[in-house]
Amino acid sequence: MIVITAPTGNIGHQVLDRVLAAGRPARVVVRDPAGLPAGVRERVEVVQGSHGDPRVVARAFDGADAVFWLVPPDRGAASADAAYSGFTRPAAAAIRDLGVGHVVSVSALGRGTPYAGRAGHVTASLAMDDLLAGTGAAFRALVMPGFMDNLLRQVRTIKEQGVVYDAVSPGRVMPAVATRDIAAVAAGLLLDTSWTGAAEVPVLGPEDLSYEQTAAIVSDVLGIPVAYRQVPLDDFRKQLTGHGMSEAMARSMADMIDAKDHGIDDGVTRTPRHAVETPTTLRQWCEEVLRPAVAAA
Repeated sequence: MIVITAPTGNIGHQVLDRVLAAGRPARVVVRDPAGLPAGVRERVEVVQGSHGDPRVVARAFDGADAVFWLVPPDRGAASADAAYSGFTRPAAAAIRDLGVGHVVSVSALGRGTPYAGRAGHVTASLAMDDLLAGTGAAFRALVMPGFMDNLLRQVRTIKEQGVVYDAVSPGRVMPAVATRDIAAVAAGLLLDTSWTGAAEVPVLGPEDLSYEQTAAIVSDVLGIPVAYRQVPLDDFRKQLTGHGMSEAMARSMADMIDAKDHGIDDGVTRTPRHAVETPTTLRQWCEEVLRPAVAAA
């Protein structure tokens, strides 16, 4: 039995699809089962509720062989630690008490770098991983950079203004990964649980790009001029709070962006294996995902 948390999210639903395609039994933890496609809902066990609730995870993890763990975003959290470790603590207790054998989490690059302790969401993710690694289950943290799919949040801006916005310096070269590749790596670990111990699995995508290079690729694929515009970090933080994010979480996001701008994602040496395991290039992703989304906007 494989338990999938956040099964209606961008990563979780793709993990679930791969597990079901392999013919394995799956149990999902979901607040609203109606968010699952009807064909999926009929093929899984559903535990309704939040996977931050100790009663819910006690039901969901009973008899589970493996768990896919993904913390949902909490824009209003009192702190990043509360959003990650606080949310995860009941699950960690259930994993330990119920003897779950294997856990795969979605986390972030940065461990061992100078910014690891002051990188907001990244720092909180690493603390969450330590909590899960201490349960006694075999554990793999999928540590990753930013997602190509985040560009989908700016589809209308790209189409109407010809601009991509972020707070990272235009020339800062960083890895980026497609969520479908994250899901493939996660599903592979959940389906073949011959691994033991605790470790990080870097999920880097096949190439490192700056936002200037990203904008050039987006322009070429869409056939329209698209530029990158850097937002000052303090303005970025104020925009987040202006859209309802708590001050603590907005500052945590800004700290993460600042850490990325100073190279926190560079702590893992890229090897040919990363391109094999996470092969989707930005150009391919733009052709297959972004271009249709922009056309439909």
